[in-house]
Amino acid sequence: MHAAAVNPTDVMLRTGAHAVRMTGRRPPFVPGMDAAGVIDQLGPGSDGRLAAGQRVVAMVLFTGPHGGAYAEQVVVPAASVVPAPESADFPAASTLLMNAMTARLALDALAVPRGGTVAVTGAAGAVGGYAVELAKADGLTVIADAAGPDVEVVRGFGADHVVERGADVAARIRALVPGGVPGLVDGSLQTTGAVPAVADGGAMAELRGWSGPAERGVRVRPVMVSDSIADTAGLDRLRRQAEDGTLTLRVAEVLPAEEAAKAHRMLEAGGLRGRLVLDFS
Repeated sequence: MHAAAVNPTDVMLRTGAHAVRMTGRRPPFVPGMDAAGVIDQLGPGSDGRLAAGQRVVAMVLFTGPHGGAYAEQVVVPAASVVPAPESADFPAASTLLMNAMTARLALDALAVPRGGTVAVTGAAGAVGGYAVELAKADGLTVIADAAGPDVEVVRGFGADHVVERGADVAARIRALVPGGVPGLVDGSLQTTGAVPAVADGGAMAELRGWSGPAERGVRVRPVMVSDSIADTAGLDRLRRQAEDGTLTLRVAEVLPAEEAAKAHRMLEAGGLRGRLVLDFS
């Protein structure tokens, strides 16, 4: 292990928000879903894609028998491992899989056809930024939100329209699309506050399990990234998109692994752009 990205789900594990998922499991509970490093050994049944000494990234299931990615060594199924993006160092590479796969699943859940329009809240965040970039790669028009300092960042991701973030974001989206958007990725977890931006019968993707109900036939689609932990083809596609510049890897700061508690405090304080990364090298 060389690097582990620090994600909100790690904080949720530490604070007990994932207690139901840990029922029947015994401590220690090891956080971390994003790992980057070098393969030390391959176990029986691993496929021929991978080799000892290879630079790789992995999505790690913290509910698994070996715990999460905050460790000097991790054991993961080969299906959850793909080569690291060639041009990325370990900290940058560690920020890719979980957040980009979450964005990918959100867009897939919306199923807005090419040429359609989606809105993305929390577009300056890790998942939101990837959602904007992936939506543009899918041929969609993107309406995204951002605070003043982040407007140009979000435009840089490819957003066609940027509205001011905040409690009235749904009204601002409706001002651009009076009938509402057919799909919305709720990266800032506005839940009921974002529903008015969605067209009658449209869909919104939720990242923390909220499943509605929503009025006007709006379909709420909760996204669980752990469902794609072994989607090797999907993970590798994200790797290729990072290599070709479709996806932007963003590191807020790299901290020594022993400062994991500080990293969690920084994440909880908010205001970060990009992911914090723990250095295990």
